[in-house]
Amino acid sequence: MTSANPTAAASATNDVRARHDRAFLGHPAGLGWLSFCELWERFSYYGMQALLVLYLSNYLFMPENIGNVAGMDALRAAIENITGPRSPQQLASAVFGLYVGLVYLTPIFGGLIADRWLGRTKTVVIGALLMAAGHFLMAFETALLPALSCLLLGVGAFKGNIAAQVGDLYAPGDKRRASAFQIFMLAVQIAVIAAPIVCGTLGEKVGWHWGFGSAGVGMLIGLFVYLAGRRWLPPEAPRGNARAQAEEHPPVGRRGLLQVVLLMAILPILMLSIVGNQQYNNGFPLWSQQHMDMTVGSFTVPVTWLQAVDALLSTSTMLASLAFWRWWANRRREPDEITKMALGCFVAAGAPALLMIPALSIEDGGARISILWSFGYALVNNIGFANIMPVGLALYSRVAPRGFQGVMLGIYYLHLFLGNIFVGWLAGLLEVMKGSNFWALHAVLVACAGAGLLVVKLVFGRLLAPDEEQAA
Repeated sequence: MTSANPTAAASATNDVRARHDRAFLGHPAGLGWLSFCELWERFSYYGMQALLVLYLSNYLFMPENIGNVAGMDALRAAIENITGPRSPQQLASAVFGLYVGLVYLTPIFGGLIADRWLGRTKTVVIGALLMAAGHFLMAFETALLPALSCLLLGVGAFKGNIAAQVGDLYAPGDKRRASAFQIFMLAVQIAVIAAPIVCGTLGEKVGWHWGFGSAGVGMLIGLFVYLAGRRWLPPEAPRGNARAQAEEHPPVGRRGLLQVVLLMAILPILMLSIVGNQQYNNGFPLWSQQHMDMTVGSFTVPVTWLQAVDALLSTSTMLASLAFWRWWANRRREPDEITKMALGCFVAAGAPALLMIPALSIEDGGARISILWSFGYALVNNIGFANIMPVGLALYSRVAPRGFQGVMLGIYYLHLFLGNIFVGWLAGLLEVMKGSNFWALHAVLVACAGAGLLVVKLVFGRLLAPDEEQAA
């Protein structure tokens, strides 16, 4: 007999299955497939990111090459109308920041398309194909802007929807949700270790286009993994059924509306929380080229490898964070998401603060600094960041109104859009500001984010509490 309520039946079946499915590290098997797919998608993205700012500043935006880029005159004029004249390095940082920022704007539209029309699976597949096309177009200098456009549209269709599918694996009250997103982010960290080594080495040592091409191959592998694991993914409501759509998108209610408004209002705070982390991929490699001794023995370490170091430490700190909070929960009450994120900000602020030490040494006439400073920055930053990004994903996934998870996670990524554009502008200050002041500014901004989150907790903590806690 066919259920009269297919959406509710699918949701109930999924909730029951999620509670009993512990095939992957105590979590549903679908988490493993989604994490492995995300690993390859992030391999392609971070392979591209590791090369992009260096490719633009060291090669493509040099006076003898920039004329090869179709449409670049118009884009440069638009940027310089706002910022004033830009050097090749400043223009590269601005374009890089704009690209990485837009990566986190487009998921709102991808979430809307999936939630309202195509469903998550079709939207994710379309996104993967667009991203692969964008990576391969990077092989042609003239096609830089069409390539970046394909990548932006592809990430928009892919990113928020695959994260929403992770949330869909769990019933609303399932306590495994936060750790699921930390496991999901672990896959990202593995990709960030591999991508700079593979794509970065090919790009810097063999040829830029080899690095971008390897990123495209990684995206195609991710698409294959996603399609192979479809049977373990959360079921979707039938499309084109008005009653099913109404049941999948019930009225939000007053409390739900207030929660959504609050989560949108704190985006500027979250934007500040990431500036130290995101600068590692923009201003930090440019600063390192100028001031860091990249020679180990007789080998010159490629600058892109610093991102692999960052990812290796990020993986370790994410595992440590998972273990710590599991240990903590067995002994006392685990703090809520907002509190964890605030604590993470205060720790992460120590990373750019640490760089003030070698920066002051350079300003006093010191020689090039040791590569070990990159380890210090990455270690302190990632201890904090392990409790910011994935915990924020868990918060927005939990609070998202039913049927709007894709859009809500797209809204969450808005802080990365704002933050990366801001970071791109901040990176330009390297040419006009002392290094010690530059890194001190970042430390203050991240610490302010932690203070802002504590204020949110004190004033609006009950509003963001799970329904069962609010009822209690």
